[in-house]
Amino acid sequence: MALTKENKIGKIEVVSEYKHIQVRTDTIIKEDDKQLSCTYHRDTLCCGNIDEGNNNAFVDTDISGQDAQVQQVCGIYWTQEIKDAWKVKLIADKG
Repeated sequence: MALTKENKIGKIEVVSEYKHIQVRTDTIIKEDDKQLSCTYHRDTLCCGNIDEGNNNAFVDTDISGQDAQVQQVCGIYWTQEIKDAWKVKLIADKG
């Protein structure tokens, strides 16, 4: 009887006009290759944030620790146009 635990990306979704990336990670517990349970964890990534201490300079989100698939999707959707629009929204939301 061998128990194993596997983490894998179950889903990558692009949501909102600002192309936020939602990543669902599946954690699968198996006994002798038969699945006993599966749980999900979801993270949401945005293209960046503003540095309030530096005149609202835009800081790109560091995705270097993300799975290669996630990095590829971010590279496709996070264009300069999206980053600029997101920065404008963040500054406007500050008031």
